[in-house]
Amino acid sequence: MKNVKDQVYEALKTVLENVSDIYPSDWAHLPTIQYAEEDNSVYERTKQGEQKSRVRYRIDIWNGGSTSEAALKVDEAVAALGLVRTGCQDVPDPSGLRHKKMRYEGIIDMNSELVYWNN
Repeated sequence: MKNVKDQVYEALKTVLENVSDIYPSDWAHLPTIQYAEEDNSVYERTKQGEQKSRVRYRIDIWNGGSTSEAALKVDEAVAALGLVRTGCQDVPDPSGLRHKKMRYEGIIDMNSELVYWNN
């Protein structure tokens, strides 16, 4: 298992101050980012153990106005880690807040920490 959650958090903190891996509790300071590790599984295993790990992260952006500027900055920051955007969509929200959901994936070599994309 390859843990890159701290790296994702640090990348997101370069975009916005209000970042959390739980549902936002502070709605007074918008925009806010919520992120979650959706998958961290063995991609390649040998006799020596796990060689590559597949990771997927979901990033939600909430704002009273447009989420586009934050989404562009999130994309730049997370792509710099080597993860690939596999989805980006606006999500209707009954609260009236703007909500954008983004997903990023990568296959990480356990030894070299190179990030691959299998497509």
